[in-house]
Amino acid sequence: MQLDGLPAELYSAIISHLPADSVQQDVLALTRAIPRSPVPIHHLFERIHLKHAQQIVQLYRRLRNATNERNWVKDFGIVTWTVDADVLVNLLGILPRISSLLLFVGPNFAPEHLEEIFHGPREDLRSLSLRFCPYVKQATYFQFLKGSYFDTTLTALSRWPSYKLPTLSIVQDPPEPLISSAKHFAQPLVFFQLEPISVLLRSEYTNSLTHLRLRIPGRQVSRFISSFSLSVPALRLLDLSTCNIIASDMEEILTRFHDLQHLILDGCNVARDQSQVTEWNNIGKICATATVKRAKAREKELKTWLQHNAATVTVPAVMPPPATRRIRPGRRGLATATISLREEPTASEPDIIHVPAGIVIPRVRIIPSPPALLSLCTSAPFITNVQHQTIREEFEKGWDEGFAQLAAVKSRLHGSWKNGMRMMRITADVSGSGYDGLEAIEGENAFYSKQDDSTRLTPPVLCLAGSDASGKHVEGCGHNVAWNVWNDTI
Repeated sequence: MQLDGLPAELYSAIISHLPADSVQQDVLALTRAIPRSPVPIHHLFERIHLKHAQQIVQLYRRLRNATNERNWVKDFGIVTWTVDADVLVNLLGILPRISSLLLFVGPNFAPEHLEEIFHGPREDLRSLSLRFCPYVKQATYFQFLKGSYFDTTLTALSRWPSYKLPTLSIVQDPPEPLISSAKHFAQPLVFFQLEPISVLLRSEYTNSLTHLRLRIPGRQVSRFISSFSLSVPALRLLDLSTCNIIASDMEEILTRFHDLQHLILDGCNVARDQSQVTEWNNIGKICATATVKRAKAREKELKTWLQHNAATVTVPAVMPPPATRRIRPGRRGLATATISLREEPTASEPDIIHVPAGIVIPRVRIIPSPPALLSLCTSAPFITNVQHQTIREEFEKGWDEGFAQLAAVKSRLHGSWKNGMRMMRITADVSGSGYDGLEAIEGENAFYSKQDDSTRLTPPVLCLAGSDASGKHVEGCGHNVAWNVWNDTI
């Protein structure tokens, strides 16, 4: 059979097995080698990653009047720091079907450019990656004086409706050592305030987010991520490398995101002194007992709700009137004031809840769920390769101690359940109160399950190799998962 007699579907099946980086060149070579064969040319436009600024202008001229080709572009990326941002805005404006978008945001970008790019929602977008590198070799304070930062980019994304976006990456590259040591002026900031992070992660647009990479060097981002109960409920992988994250922040993150499977904290000072192996015992214990803290917090919320629900009388506490000054008899000085401009003290009114006699507030206990964490990745320059095995052993020891505490808590709750106390478990994160997101316990499986036994035998993988792909990574670590998700090794 002649090559020109093969169906186009067969060529598409063959092309689907080619490496993504070489598809364009291979398809172009096929069209020239066998011009009469029905090689689908739409594969030329499916994945476009531009490495030079002039390519953006050329592509815009090519697609400006080509309606069909515009819709063929699915994976689009700019991997150069020097571009004409205005041309890029115009180019993205004519590409409506992008499912994966990668943008290198360099010094030529202004926040207004990204605002225009993300002004309208993109329903087909499944992966968004923004990589910022605003550093300059000569001092410039234009953005600072203008009050121009990329906070508005996050706010613009938070206005998008609830589309399916499983993957989001927002990375600020740390300045190169040569620039940091040679220059004696402050580099531009990417984000001035971090509150827009909370706004974005609480928006409907990120409800389906499962993989999040957020790297802002030296910034304390933890409380803007873990302080809200409904932020990114489906999160499974979280990368906060280079941020200012300590052990207490990690505990809050694991408590909030109870289904988190991979946590990457490269370049973070997780332990107070990471060179001391005893610090890793505490970190292992935190990984095992985070669900206990979450269950206690939910118990407290439920108890408060039950008390408010049973209360019928709310009486404000009345502060006694201020004592009046006794007027002494005799002649008063002419300079004595007869009036005062000071405001009268106001009585504070704390709510005192009175529960009527005879009404018993039910006592409900929450069973902690088994730990879901599969891997923890962290690194520091002063941790040597010789220490890796000792640190892992100390981490696993702390994990075992923490898991023993979790088992003891469940054992006590099991005894209380057999004595008639009501037990529930958390099934979902909800914004309401009361019994929302809770499920009653009907059998003993919630106290002793096979999942608990398997979790004890397999503590989370601790990888200390860092983000460098050439390092000695542990099998099953979160680095390998992240590289497959974002198709990079940064």
